[in-house]
Amino acid sequence: MAYPLIVGAVFRTFLCACLLAAMPIFANAAPYAAMVIDARSGQVLHSRNADTRLHPASLTKMMTLYVVFDAIEKGEISLDTQVLISRKAAAEQPSKLGLKAGSRIQLRFLIRAAAVKSANDAATALGEAISGSEAAFARRMTRMAKAMGMSNTTFKNAHGLTESGHLSTARDMTTLGRHLFYDFPDYYNLFSRSSTSAGIKTVNNTNRRLLAAYRGADGIKTGYTRAAGYNLVASAERGSERIIATVFGGRSTAWRNARVAELLDMGFERAPSRVSVRKPARPVLLAEGASETPGRVVSASGLVATTPRPRLRPVEAPPEEMLIALQDGIADALADVVAADASTARPAPEIIPEAAPAPVMTASLASPLVAVPRPRVRTLVKSASIASTMASDVDDQVVVTRMSTSGGRQWAINVGRFATRHEAEKMLLQTALVELGTLDEALRKVVRSQQGFEANFVGLTAQTAELACRRLLAQNVSCQPMGPS
Repeated sequence: MAYPLIVGAVFRTFLCACLLAAMPIFANAAPYAAMVIDARSGQVLHSRNADTRLHPASLTKMMTLYVVFDAIEKGEISLDTQVLISRKAAAEQPSKLGLKAGSRIQLRFLIRAAAVKSANDAATALGEAISGSEAAFARRMTRMAKAMGMSNTTFKNAHGLTESGHLSTARDMTTLGRHLFYDFPDYYNLFSRSSTSAGIKTVNNTNRRLLAAYRGADGIKTGYTRAAGYNLVASAERGSERIIATVFGGRSTAWRNARVAELLDMGFERAPSRVSVRKPARPVLLAEGASETPGRVVSASGLVATTPRPRLRPVEAPPEEMLIALQDGIADALADVVAADASTARPAPEIIPEAAPAPVMTASLASPLVAVPRPRVRTLVKSASIASTMASDVDDQVVVTRMSTSGGRQWAINVGRFATRHEAEKMLLQTALVELGTLDEALRKVVRSQQGFEANFVGLTAQTAELACRRLLAQNVSCQPMGPS
């Protein structure tokens, strides 16, 4: 009778020790929040803790750049303006471009550095060039956020480094990402460049892994601080559909990218094929303490520039109500939309001296109505490059794909290389128990090579191999799909 009591006491002691050991990890973990929307209509497709105020980190620079683009459009400053670098800007913490106090650099290069490299010194220099000081620029950013409907956002700086009161939400940053795309389509291509010249050096995009791995991804902005975790606002377009997904509080770059890829997949699956494009209304920036006056735009300096009242937007009939449900498969093959009249598109400003990619804004998005595409294809074969470029630092398993049984079973997956055959066989058995859903009918095979013993599952279809790897990576198990040799 005493034996069960002893075993129970030992188990409770072990469990308490594990929880105590894990407490520092949980204490330092940034809260997780997410939001997915259909960019065409603004419809929310998924949200979790979307209104929780968190540290945005370098997602802040989306608003920094939005305000700069707005100032250029109003004639307050130009792309060719030579900006004097202050000591404060030069002293900002990395990531940075490496600007020297007292030097001058064209505004266009500061924009590139902030958008692509997420350079903190460039962001501060942009704020000082527009408003005279970073503090004044941060207040202008906050006013722009309120005008945009970002009711839970307050900015204290232009770069996003942790500061008391500098907070935003997944919902607000998703809103900002949508405004960047629709309000400044001529500049949006900056966010999709894998690298660009920033005057004093060539800089690489902090989001280049997701841009390269996820089909249709073309932006927008990454962010990381210890307090914030790994944040990302991502946008992707497939056919006539565009999805924006936001993640706050990622555990690592790989975890964040993998989670965003899953959310984008979810968005493309849930979004209707046909929907009227309803662009967000442009916010009107007012001076501090000024009341809203129709037809007047007030700059941060207090100078008033009277502008003509804008033409009324055409009234669009609301889209037909329809039931949206998560399908078993993810729609991958989407029909192209008949191009609308492209003559209304504005000419792109000359941001980059070298040849720049075409702006992401297409004629179909400029049109108020979307033409009827061909029927949706209900089966998706995801690119294996996504799983291969994402590290295996994921804890929670979220899978929205379905295994296909079509095709020959000539694929395999590798789950590691080991020093002995026994270790390889042990790994195969453990993995099979973890992932019964996809590996139940696979054959376990140990292959000896010069480097050791390869642990492989063979006899899989291409879709099954890819799905198995995605699910194993989500459980922190190494996996590599292998095609027919």
